[in-house]
Amino acid sequence: MRNYDVLLFDLDGTLTASGEGITKSVQYALQKMGKGELGQDLETLKVFIGPPLLKQFMAFGGWSEAEAEQAVKYYRERYTVTGIFENHPYEGIERLLNNLKEKGYTLVVASSKPDSMVHIVLEHFHLDSYFDVILGSDINQPKMTKAEVIEQVLRKLGYEKKKERVVMIGDRSHDAEGAKQVGIACIGVTYGYGTKAELLQAGAGEIAETVEEIEKILERKN
Repeated sequence: MRNYDVLLFDLDGTLTASGEGITKSVQYALQKMGKGELGQDLETLKVFIGPPLLKQFMAFGGWSEAEAEQAVKYYRERYTVTGIFENHPYEGIERLLNNLKEKGYTLVVASSKPDSMVHIVLEHFHLDSYFDVILGSDINQPKMTKAEVIEQVLRKLGYEKKKERVVMIGDRSHDAEGAKQVGIACIGVTYGYGTKAELLQAGAGEIAETVEEIEKILERKN
């Protein structure tokens, strides 16, 4: 019997390379907030790829929650129109999903991105049909954590008491930390926006440096 039945995929930095749209939308928000100097280097804004936006704006700008909420509104002015499509699936992702689906895994997207935007991205790139469940965060709960998203998925699937059969696959520390908080395993990927050191420190049990390595790790586990 294989180790896992359910595979939870992060979206940004795991399924799609979304950095351009996110960083340019953060840059736009910083300019609107009168902090344009903080966003001159798009590379430094990659810290926004993955984590919940409100928390990241508070940390990055040194802002209050109310100020960060305004920054998120500005961010979405650009992101929902333009940034969301400055994005593309990683090479080999569709082949991976097809292979895993054929092997009988239950495939899920569990993302900190607002739920409606997760659906838009997956439908735009014709990836939505591979997934049994697609779940993002509640846009009305800006403090929603990755752990809370994962817990909702487990309830939806009836896997609250079968956590050993579930694994999270993601590229940032909050993916690994969320999995650890809930009590499921995590495979960290380094082809996205996080580092091996970040993922291991956060609790990832395995590291995939390429899309193809994800399947190899799963085969080794079965």
